[in-house]
Amino acid sequence: MGILVSKGAGFGRASTRVYFRAVSAGVDPSGGSSGQAVPGRVSRAGCPGLGVPGCPGLPPLPSAAPQPKFCPVCADSAPACGNGPSPHLPVLSPLPARLVLPLPGLCRALSPPCPLSRSRMELPLVLLLLLPAVLPARCCEPPEGSAGAVRALSARLLGLAGDPARDPDPAVYLALRLAREHDPRLEQRYLERLQDTFQQPYGRSLQARGHSRWDAEHSTSAAEPPRTGRLALYLLGLQATCPPPSPHRSLVTWLKYHLEEDWTGSRRHGHPLTSYYQYGLGVLALCVHHKRVREEVIRRLLAAQHHGRLGHGGNAVDTEAVVALAFTCLERRKLVGTELAAELRAAAHGASRSMAEAQGPDGIIGNIYSTPWALQVFLATGACQTEPAFVQAMAALLENLEAFGTAATMAQVLPVLHGYSYLDIASMHCQEEPDTLTPLDMEPLAEVPGNKTVQLVVECPLPWCYDLQLYDRPVLVPAAASLLGVLQAAAALEPREFRFHTQDTPQGPFLTEVLGLEARQEKRNYWQLLTAPNTPLQMGIADYKPKDGETLILRLSEW
Repeated sequence: MGILVSKGAGFGRASTRVYFRAVSAGVDPSGGSSGQAVPGRVSRAGCPGLGVPGCPGLPPLPSAAPQPKFCPVCADSAPACGNGPSPHLPVLSPLPARLVLPLPGLCRALSPPCPLSRSRMELPLVLLLLLPAVLPARCCEPPEGSAGAVRALSARLLGLAGDPARDPDPAVYLALRLAREHDPRLEQRYLERLQDTFQQPYGRSLQARGHSRWDAEHSTSAAEPPRTGRLALYLLGLQATCPPPSPHRSLVTWLKYHLEEDWTGSRRHGHPLTSYYQYGLGVLALCVHHKRVREEVIRRLLAAQHHGRLGHGGNAVDTEAVVALAFTCLERRKLVGTELAAELRAAAHGASRSMAEAQGPDGIIGNIYSTPWALQVFLATGACQTEPAFVQAMAALLENLEAFGTAATMAQVLPVLHGYSYLDIASMHCQEEPDTLTPLDMEPLAEVPGNKTVQLVVECPLPWCYDLQLYDRPVLVPAAASLLGVLQAAAALEPREFRFHTQDTPQGPFLTEVLGLEARQEKRNYWQLLTAPNTPLQMGIADYKPKDGETLILRLSEW
């Protein structure tokens, strides 16, 4: 038994994978046919598994039966196995001499870090039959039968990305790149729109714009917070492009500048000017681009995680996940010293354990929108192989796909549904991409007849508020109205009694002010959305549709 290093088909960029192989007479040692368009990805239905949890057994094939051309065990959706002689079979043999089995956990153990979450190992059939007795590994992939729903969601996101009326979002582009199927022409057009958007603020160097590192370290103006997170996502997207546009030096310099501005805010106020979420994204993007980060910056994140300062509720899961991905990247890419690497590894695995412990009985971690971030951590750290929370959270996402109805939320969930994390971008290598995805236009929602009444309550339990309950009124709205529609109806009905403001974000409108009370990041408060008596909503104001007779609470809270 020897070692074979091969290129595996994934999302347009191949990454090195470690295989065991047995070379016998009549077996093609290359592991594939030169005429195979998309090797390594075929229909689950056409390729039954063998002895792997969640994969059905492989029955013996009659010698006269036509053999599948290339049937990896437990592979995901792609062209189904065709008929014809297989280059993987010994002469006159009714069974494959070699089968491809996804064992990411063992792959990671043999060659950490595993460059993609779908590493496959080739084993002789006899050893493959014995594996269930000695290896309790499970596939780090969505359950069998989910490929159709995931593909449909990808097609809907592609349709939204093709709408020129929508502002381009780097997170959407990342989701298009971290997928099994592509539309290269539409993705290229979307990338060009992103480049046009970022050319204006970042098209010139810091010196040409009159900035310097000294300015960043000694700036006292907080009038315009740095745009750390959005630039970080854009840089991640560029690195996921085939081939990556180059050079990125000026953009990387701008990101370092924003991180320095955030660092200045952290030194002065005890937290970044933006948020630890954006701060962590910035560190992750620099790491993926193989850029070193000052140890002081990293230790600031370590201290924030250790003291529980990374956020509240679902936001805490999002932030902890981004920070854990950044820690894992820095440790895996050897961008820090040995002692700090050990601390980062322990912190990342600690974050993974805490997310598993925070999982609810419904499988959700934090809320439905933070759950994909937790799954990224399980995938990046390899915990998906042994952590039952991974399987339960993946099932929860698949059961609640209707919650991901906007481009931003689709972009948040699709990478993990394809089995990838943002950390996988660091190990991508370009190869021919399967041009097999077709945009799917979103169908307009059907009209729901009738009306409903929603009780709207505004609370301020903070000590400086003059009263706990500031507003309590029934609001009559159309039956299909969202929470945003309820707020708009209340403001139209009593403009002097009720008013509110929102801020547009890539995730949809964000509630910032109610009855003149503004939620401000620097004051560490926010408007919490609940359904009575005390259940936090899992969706935003534009997505959540309250039921008739439901009581909704807007509560100004601190974190």
